[in-house]
Amino acid sequence: MHHLKHWLPFLNWQRPTSHLLKSEAFAGLSVGLMVIPQGVAYAALAGMPLITGIYASLLPALVAVLFSASQRLSVGPTALTAILVSASLSGMAEPGSAAWVNLTVWLSLMTGLLQVVLGFARFGWLLNLVSSPVLMAFTQGAGVLIISSQLPALLGFQQGWSTLLSGLGMDWASLVFGLVTLVLLVLARRWRPTFPTVLVVVLGAAGLSWALGLEASGTAVVGALPQGLPALFVPSVIDWEVFKQLVLPTLVITLVSFLETASSAKVDNDRSGKRWDQDQDLIGQGLAKVASGLCGAFPTSSSFSRSALNLYAGAQTSWATLVSVAVILVILLFFTSMLHPVPQSVLAAIVVAAVMGLIKPHAFVQLYKINRVEAATAVVTFVITLLSAPRLYWGVLAGVVMGLSHFLHTRLHPRIIEVGLHADGSLRDRHLWKLPPLANHLYALRMDAELDFAAASTLERTVMEHLSQHPNVAHVCLFALPINRIDATGVESLAKLEAMLRERGISLHISGMKLPVETVLRRAGCLQAHAGLHMYRTDAEAIAQLRQLEALPADMGWCI
Repeated sequence: MHHLKHWLPFLNWQRPTSHLLKSEAFAGLSVGLMVIPQGVAYAALAGMPLITGIYASLLPALVAVLFSASQRLSVGPTALTAILVSASLSGMAEPGSAAWVNLTVWLSLMTGLLQVVLGFARFGWLLNLVSSPVLMAFTQGAGVLIISSQLPALLGFQQGWSTLLSGLGMDWASLVFGLVTLVLLVLARRWRPTFPTVLVVVLGAAGLSWALGLEASGTAVVGALPQGLPALFVPSVIDWEVFKQLVLPTLVITLVSFLETASSAKVDNDRSGKRWDQDQDLIGQGLAKVASGLCGAFPTSSSFSRSALNLYAGAQTSWATLVSVAVILVILLFFTSMLHPVPQSVLAAIVVAAVMGLIKPHAFVQLYKINRVEAATAVVTFVITLLSAPRLYWGVLAGVVMGLSHFLHTRLHPRIIEVGLHADGSLRDRHLWKLPPLANHLYALRMDAELDFAAASTLERTVMEHLSQHPNVAHVCLFALPINRIDATGVESLAKLEAMLRERGISLHISGMKLPVETVLRRAGCLQAHAGLHMYRTDAEAIAQLRQLEALPADMGWCI
């Protein structure tokens, strides 16, 4: 039964009480009223029929809450996933066409199935491939592109950016509605974050647009939306060449959308005091994408803003999501016609207001203070994301490659220092702190890394170079406490080092070696007792013994 509850998280749901349902109803109503206009706006951003934004907010949210471990996340359309869909399919079909919808559904199914497989295989650790600086830079780059893509509609440029140069095709009604909506949403988010401002503004814009007859005067509006539940959508077969073009976008959308989920899930689980089950969330989010594709919609993800609203509004369990799904269902069945007269500049303002929070230039400055290499990686990721548009997924891939390259460079160049005894009793870099040697004719070093194939040759080379420059060295002491793992290459390297020192009549001292490392070495036949090998359990013991070397004549020290 416990195993079953792990794979079917809804079996663990708390039994609702009247008091619990009151708070859940308020939170669910807040999210449900917010996601409708957002979903329509994000559908436009993805190049999809506007109704699919509501489809992506209904069944996928229900599937996700049933099978995800994080119970209070709001799953549905998000700006980042929508722009990735639009960028991935650019040039492959006409936005909004049947071919575009078909390709988008394939993206939903492929990303969803990939996440389900990764979840069952317990590959949630793949999240670690994308560092926080890379995700931050890519998100900000995508945010800039999203805003720039929405500005023409927001400002009433009927002919795109060319309107700015020619002055023709300017719709002043769209400009007014867009700017007013943007100002209201920004102010409301700061003063009344739980108030359903988005829905109120959209309904107000619909009423004014209808009263003024803006559609008849040529203002671009949402138009007619179908009512009723979505029908099962089975995508048509695509060519193998087209399928190969979707593989890379599938990988990027899978990775980025789940990183979106991670940012919300960590907050949710930290507040509830639980360990985040990332593999189960991979399964739940993947099934949600599959459900979205079968509804004819685009890939979904967890919305950080709506999830935060859900928590802020008092959601405690999954019942809040069920309430929001019910609200969406009622609107889809009976009230989609109310969105008909809404100017499309209002939708653009909704997207811009949601994405403005992603733009944080000070994050680059803060990152530069922490780590200049990671700051450079973030800047390059940001620039490549902008320059590679519409294929902006190259930005996150470039960031991943640079991050992994830096990681590999760090592993191949471990920190190895000669140590001395600091006044506070700790062992520190002797040259940095200008400390005297622990003893005459002694080379004391510490390697802050694993002794594996990546670092073993560096340790061996460092010792050899020091001995060639200091031929009077009679003792080498390796402070091995930071070494927590050793592989076959490390064993071979340490054995060669020990043999070389024995041939030269140099004593090898090893301090603080961890038991797992020592066990591997002894199993391999290393560290056999002889006069030139000295093992110490603690650094304090090693320092005390090494200090005694100073009391002996320099030509006798090697005999100890």
